Amino acid sequence: METQRVDIRGLSRSELVDFLTGLGKERFRAEQLFRWIYKRGVSDFAAMTDLSKVLREQLEQRALVSTLIPEAVEVSSDGTRKYLLRLTDGASVEAVRIPMENGRATLCISSQVGCAMGCAFCLTGQFGFQRHLTAAEIVGQVCAGLQDGPIQNIVFMGMGEPLHNLDAVVRALEILYDPAGLDYSSRKITVSTCGLVPQMDELGRRITVNLAVSLNATTDAVRDVLMPVNRRYPLRELLAACRRFPLPAQRRVTFEYILIRDLNDSLADARRLVALLHGVKAKVNLIPFNEHEGAAYRCPTEATIEAFQRHLLQRGLVAVRRASKGQDISAACGQLKGKLEKA
Repeated sequence: METQRVDIRGLSRSELVDFLTGLGKERFRAEQLFRWIYKRGVSDFAAMTDLSKVLREQLEQRALVSTLIPEAVEVSSDGTRKYLLRLTDGASVEAVRIPMENGRATLCISSQVGCAMGCAFCLTGQFGFQRHLTAAEIVGQVCAGLQDGPIQNIVFMGMGEPLHNLDAVVRALEILYDPAGLDYSSRKITVSTCGLVPQMDELGRRITVNLAVSLNATTDAVRDVLMPVNRRYPLRELLAACRRFPLPAQRRVTFEYILIRDLNDSLADARRLVALLHGVKAKVNLIPFNEHEGAAYRCPTEATIEAFQRHLLQRGLVAVRRASKGQDISAACGQLKGKLEKA
């Protein structure tokens, strides 16, 4: 029976050292491999010419470097690129490359196939939860996105709840941060959560990363309807976790607030939001609801959005209206997957 090969794409450098030590090899070989894989983009061991022939043959027998190749790509008129990535078991996830100012780019990546959280406004939840992604599949999305040019920022805001897959997300972050690998600063990576409070605490203990919280309501009654996780971890507990989350100086917790017509977009909501975020180093991203076929909700009027943002700004909150990108393609999480797989 053939021994299952180890996917090096999913190993942190310390784990790779352990793997190579088990083959009787020196520690520094791990850095060599990381540089071949992440700096030079090489996945063929035979091409790693500063490794001995014996080691290359051992790696061919015992290991592999997985590669995710987009099965479909949609390109928006604004430059947004949405990738559908097929995994080895036939499942698929999405990643989105979003152009920013000055030629920079942000990549939005997924952490699960489907999602178990059941948020009412989220298309991904309609697929149900299938499985967690491995660290290799998470990092592989970044490597796939880099084929279209440099990526300055990474956000775990695609399909799935990142903190439901905490171990793989932390391992992926370690790989993304490694100086011999992709060498990202923790300032450039953000992990989003719907509000899994114990996992927020654990994330803060295990690694440094920016935190974004999908808030979307200012009362437990409304949030219970929109986000079932709130029934387990209500607003009081969630905001307490945000206040104690360890952040380096000058950083803020980002609160994602999807504005939905006649549900959470009133001035009373804006006033409650100011009160809720008292004592939190906070930034608010206001996101008008992205309407899609079959959606039960609608986007607020322009005047309502402007009034909501103005109230927050006047009360001293950093409140940014997040520009909608990719409106002429399958922009919302799950739209491209749904469209192609239904077809």
